[in-house]
Amino acid sequence: MSNVDPVVRKLAIENLTHGGRIRAIVTGSVGNLIEWFDFYIYAFTAIYFAAAFFPTGDTTAQLLNVAGIYAAGFLIRPLGGWFFGRYSDRRGRRAGMIVSVVLMGAAALAIALLPTHAQIGVMAPVLLLFCRLAQGFSTGGQYGAAAAYLSEIATAKNRGFYASFHFVTLIGGQLMALLVVLVMQGLLSEAEIRAWGWRVPFLFAAVLSGLLLLFRDQMPETVAGGGVAGSFKGLLRYPKSLAIVVLVAAGGGLCIYTFTTYMQKFLVNSAGMAVESANKVVTFAIVVFMLAQPVIGALSDRIGRRACLVVFGVLMTLGSVPLLMALAHTPAPLASFLLLSAALVILTFYTSVSGLFKAELFPPHVRALGVGLAHSVSLAIFGGTAEFVALLFKALGHEQWFFWYVAGICSLSLITALLMRETRRADMMSTADADY
Repeated sequence: MSNVDPVVRKLAIENLTHGGRIRAIVTGSVGNLIEWFDFYIYAFTAIYFAAAFFPTGDTTAQLLNVAGIYAAGFLIRPLGGWFFGRYSDRRGRRAGMIVSVVLMGAAALAIALLPTHAQIGVMAPVLLLFCRLAQGFSTGGQYGAAAAYLSEIATAKNRGFYASFHFVTLIGGQLMALLVVLVMQGLLSEAEIRAWGWRVPFLFAAVLSGLLLLFRDQMPETVAGGGVAGSFKGLLRYPKSLAIVVLVAAGGGLCIYTFTTYMQKFLVNSAGMAVESANKVVTFAIVVFMLAQPVIGALSDRIGRRACLVVFGVLMTLGSVPLLMALAHTPAPLASFLLLSAALVILTFYTSVSGLFKAELFPPHVRALGVGLAHSVSLAIFGGTAEFVALLFKALGHEQWFFWYVAGICSLSLITALLMRETRRADMMSTADADY
């Protein structure tokens, strides 16, 4: 449908049957799940392959090196957000999502086949960095395209509920990555996982990426604006919208990567929990996190997106320090699960509306570009560096500084949420030219 007149395309989307709309949402969400599974499998297997690429130093030093490469994947995300956002605004959301997932799968396959430091020396971490940059570039585009697509395909009355599945599947990617690691731990010894088993999840990720191509016809295109869309100059006409996305996503992104991807290492390295127990705690807490998304998403259809963001900002600004302090001194799995679940439920007030409120801030012709680029810039600065900053403070002997850092950034997001207007819009396909 990329060459169909925009008015005709808008009518086609509005006249979709309930079943057709659900199929489109499910397929778009599955693509998002595959993308994030590919991305997160790196974080959850890093504790096993760190020594293969950085063989010298203590555990914290090895994890710090791997976290540096992990952060590098975020630093390139703005470039991916720009490239794929522009591509999605011009060629279509579906096209942008499919290309980014295929690129992510190719990078996962490359990581699975990488030689170790013992085999090729310093080129091993260099190649790992190159693969991670490709994944970061891909992810930068997937977020904006998926957020735009799910917000446009959903009905106005239940847009918060349906668009929350953007993060359900993002979390689902994390959860699936954790479950694959748990299965691997059950089937292989730790020595086998460190020797070669960590490669298997990356191979699985590559296969999943290829499977999306089989279901692409289930996704009707929503917006494809041609050569006039996706202009960076056009995007600069919406400075308030760009600033809101960057500042609100700062606290949200930092908390996401603190309480999900970094938490496994935090529980092992700081609380002294066994690796297997830490994986289980994070896995079960993420299940709670995932199930909470549509609940708060539906709530946002009643109270608005801004109210949800304010709740997140208040509770996380006040609660992040005591929560992280308690988690650092709680090696008991059940207590850690309850604490982590509390943090993630608070975070749900951001994540359930994360893609939607950003999409509502921009008109269709720069929506994917605006969401993808601004979100990626914020995540590169605050989200992707969370693990690196936390480990750096720990290496310096001042781990608690990181807890206060999280609270400070969340307060910045709170102030932004208090100052912004409600973003909820009846017509996501509107070409209204305003800085929301």
